[in-house]
Amino acid sequence: MSRDGLRFWSAVLTFAIFLVDVLTPLEGAVAVLYVIAILLAARTNRRNDIIVAAVGCSVLTIAAYLLSHDVEVVASPALRALMSLAAIGITTLLALQNHSATKRLAAQARLLNLSHDMIFVRDRGGVITFWNRAAEQAYGWSADEAVGQHADALLRTKYFDRREDIETGLLDTGRWEGRLEQRTKAGSALAVDARWALQRDHLGKPVGVLETHTDVTDRVAAHNALVQSEQRYRRMFDASRVGVIEEDWSAVRTALNSLETGDVGLRDYLAANPEFVRHARRLASITDVNPALQKMAGASGSAAVIANVDRLLGENDRSFLGALVAFAEGERFHEGETDLVSFDGRKVPVLFTISFPAEPHGDRNVLAFVIDITERKQAQDALLAAQAELAHAARVATLGEFSASIAHEVNQPLAAIVTSGEAGLRWLRRDVPDLKEVATTIGHIVAQGRRASEIVTRIRTFLKKAPPQQDLLQIDEIIEEATLLIERELVKDDIALIVKMEHGLPPVRGDRIQLQQVLVNLLINAGQAMSGRPGSHTVTLRAGTVDGENLAITVQDSGPGIQPDDLPRLFDPFFTTKDGGMGMGLAICRTTVEAHGGRLSVESPPGSGATFHLTLPFGQELALP
Repeated sequence: MSRDGLRFWSAVLTFAIFLVDVLTPLEGAVAVLYVIAILLAARTNRRNDIIVAAVGCSVLTIAAYLLSHDVEVVASPALRALMSLAAIGITTLLALQNHSATKRLAAQARLLNLSHDMIFVRDRGGVITFWNRAAEQAYGWSADEAVGQHADALLRTKYFDRREDIETGLLDTGRWEGRLEQRTKAGSALAVDARWALQRDHLGKPVGVLETHTDVTDRVAAHNALVQSEQRYRRMFDASRVGVIEEDWSAVRTALNSLETGDVGLRDYLAANPEFVRHARRLASITDVNPALQKMAGASGSAAVIANVDRLLGENDRSFLGALVAFAEGERFHEGETDLVSFDGRKVPVLFTISFPAEPHGDRNVLAFVIDITERKQAQDALLAAQAELAHAARVATLGEFSASIAHEVNQPLAAIVTSGEAGLRWLRRDVPDLKEVATTIGHIVAQGRRASEIVTRIRTFLKKAPPQQDLLQIDEIIEEATLLIERELVKDDIALIVKMEHGLPPVRGDRIQLQQVLVNLLINAGQAMSGRPGSHTVTLRAGTVDGENLAITVQDSGPGIQPDDLPRLFDPFFTTKDGGMGMGLAICRTTVEAHGGRLSVESPPGSGATFHLTLPFGQELALP
């Protein structure tokens, strides 16, 4: 019934009671019936309606008494009137108290409905008596549908502990918290964090349970995903054949932040302060290593390796400097090559990649991936040894091609020695030996013998099979030796050799024989390109500096040049443009130059012959084949 209807019927009842009290001869306390009208007005849940009804009933009770009885005589009617007024007053007071209590409960219910958590109340039998709005939205049942239902049956609750143990704990402590799985109206599973509070009456008897549920489905899913990810990472970490080191660089970050480099760049500062780099190496602590790295280091377990990076790097390691600069400059990755020092003292050549996480706390989770390249190094050494053998064979073949020129070069001083010896004998056989002429002749013999010795020494040196050397070399000496070796061969084909060199060229570091072989090969190729062709035959060799840091040598011929289709493959092994050629000369030349830290290229503009460009760095420490 609506509020207006309740007010109407309350007024009608009040007026009817008044008429009965005034118009009938009943002697009972009819006015007591006014409490019914007050209770009817109280159902509107309006405080003012209760007060108005109470005041009206009191006024009508007094009015009926005055109209029906003599006020001068105080008798039983007066007592009945007072009893009626007392009943009206008590009823009004209880109705107002009930209204206040109801109002407080409604306010609390509204607060519960404002909560983002699902809240419901169930009695001791598990029947739902209250169901808040968040529970409606999360579970899908309205309050009207849920109230009166058994909670566990409605929600198909799944407990991860024994239900009996939970109830026992709830009765003992009055509270319980735990994880539950429940189903929505649509059948979806929800993981919830549940908090139960036991409600008791004034006698302490349990009467109900208030349950608060927080939906943690997404959190649980994220946690499970994280656990699975961690498990996958651990499996990859342990099963990988690549060595993995997990490091904590937070102390390194603190040390870098405390540096004051002034106007000097960080790399230059660190290069000038190696003691700080060594200190930073000790600060980079190792937190975990995988089995592959343990095997690489010759350790029996991860505990033996977990210390700091300094334990795995040799004293002369220079790779950490680059990693430190990359870390300080915020780079995500750094790659390099170094040697790890195993527990038995072996040096293990490795390639490494360091990953620096971008997140704020990523300094504690720096990962280094390490690959053992011992076998590759051994294969590379074997390859270089084979290449050295092939280069030696190429030098022998080169000299074989102009063996006639070599024989001529050697025969000239030998013939001169014979001639001078015969002349000396004639001077001695005279009646009066001319000792002055004899001495002069012997001087010629010695000079020609030395010349022959130099020719043989030069040839033997060129053919020498020895490990590569790293020496500071004057390029003008190497050019002179190379031109003397092939001079006769060029003269035979009527080829003019022009050498142009800058004065005071800085030395280069490398192997004399290998560089000599490169120049000999380039000069011979230039001569053979022009051999038997009409026109002028000229080979021009130039040597100078480029960029102030590199030596540049060019060998240019006036021959027909190189076909455009052949240029991309010219330095490929076994590719040749000469009849009977092996196709290894230029391939060996490029490999040798690159091993010296230089570059070898060629260009052949139409009608301008071919020009080979060779660049070498000045005086650098380089690893040669």
